Amino acid sequence: MRVMVFMKATPDSEASAPPTPEAWAAMDKFNDELVAAGVLVAAAGLKPSVHGKRVVFDGASRTVIDGPFAEARELVAGFSIWEVKDIDEALAWVKRCPNPMPGRSEVEIRPFFEIADIAEYLTPEDLATPREGERGRLGVA
Repeated sequence: MRVMVFMKATPDSEASAPPTPEAWAAMDKFNDELVAAGVLVAAAGLKPSVHGKRVVFDGASRTVIDGPFAEARELVAGFSIWEVKDIDEALAWVKRCPNPMPGRSEVEIRPFFEIADIAEYLTPEDLATPREGERGRLGVA
């Protein structure tokens, strides 16, 4: 099972506050443990929302909204993609994770859709055709 692990933003992360050397070292060690266990697929931090854009879709209309975006607690500051046996294993790993931000912070775990989850919407030909490259490796897309 693949899951995406979201490190939720905080006012500090939205202000581009760098992690302390100790926090950086703890997260680096944790990521090394994920790699050694064969769990980590990909990971990255995201710049604060001031550098981002949102596109609002309404029928054929597209409206671009420039960051920053309100409510830091609803934003994502970073992510990881993990390959785990089930959601309980992902939860166990997250509980071992160092606090990603100073003070209170949140980490969210969300499973990816797997081919079995959408098989009823696909033709037998679609099911029999493997996805190439990263598209096939990282998810149903």
